[in-house]
Amino acid sequence: MPANLLPFTADLAIDEPAYRKHLRWLADAPGVTGIVANGHAGEVASLDREERKRALGIALDEVAGKIPVVAGVYCDGTLEAVELARDARAAGAAGLLVFPPTLFMWGAQAKPDMVLRHFQTLADAVDLPLIVFEYPPASGIGYRPETLAELCKIQTVAGVKDWSNDIVSYERNLRVLRGAGRPVAMLSSFTMSLMATFLLGADGCISGMGSVTADLQAALFAAVQGGRLEDARRINERLAPLVHAFYAPPFVDMHNRMKEALVILNRIPAAHVRPPLTPVSADERHLIRLALRASGLLPSS
Repeated sequence: MPANLLPFTADLAIDEPAYRKHLRWLADAPGVTGIVANGHAGEVASLDREERKRALGIALDEVAGKIPVVAGVYCDGTLEAVELARDARAAGAAGLLVFPPTLFMWGAQAKPDMVLRHFQTLADAVDLPLIVFEYPPASGIGYRPETLAELCKIQTVAGVKDWSNDIVSYERNLRVLRGAGRPVAMLSSFTMSLMATFLLGADGCISGMGSVTADLQAALFAAVQGGRLEDARRINERLAPLVHAFYAPPFVDMHNRMKEALVILNRIPAAHVRPPLTPVSADERHLIRLALRASGLLPSS
């Protein structure tokens, strides 16, 4: 499930034609079974409520029932989260990806009841499947395995997007989900080491890098699921140059770089980003081009 990027015009308005073209490519990519709108990759933090409704509405209209669209719920207050969730349900979203409020960094691990209250309030207010966004434990926002176990008891929690970014934490979280006594999907967001998490066991992935490489990521998952490990290694080697280019320090520029990649691939016309994000340099744009060539996505001519 790729998390879509959101193209902007030069005056930083939503570029609807470019966005629709991007969405069509994602929806048509072999192996894609859903799209996440209003996620980190879509610069959700820069969007007001009306823009979030519009971005989701365009995605739903363009996909037109072909595959499900999951809406990100990104905010700091539970009451606002309920409003955003109701907007998404009214628009026709298939589910919600629930980001942790930044307030959680001061208490999510010490006060799991705060986390459970947030999710239970959402579950009571909106009858849609919920995907828990698991952050790295070191961030302070990541949930402990015991908290995930309690969240799995909420009947509308359908999956966990695991971005723990630590393979030991990922495996612990996976064991929690497998022991939940009900289906809760493990959706890896471990894009910097995706094959490893697929081998441990995953039901799929949610990835911002999927905005560029959804077809390759889906092929990697299918190869692992089919036990074709040599094929999986070959695909993983193709992804590696792009992982290195997109997720190089500073990490904050990852989606800016992905936009540049889409411009180079002629999938969107421009790589405008909203402040405080800044455009990448000409040197870095060259490195992205080289990575696309190394991955086989761009001809070497």
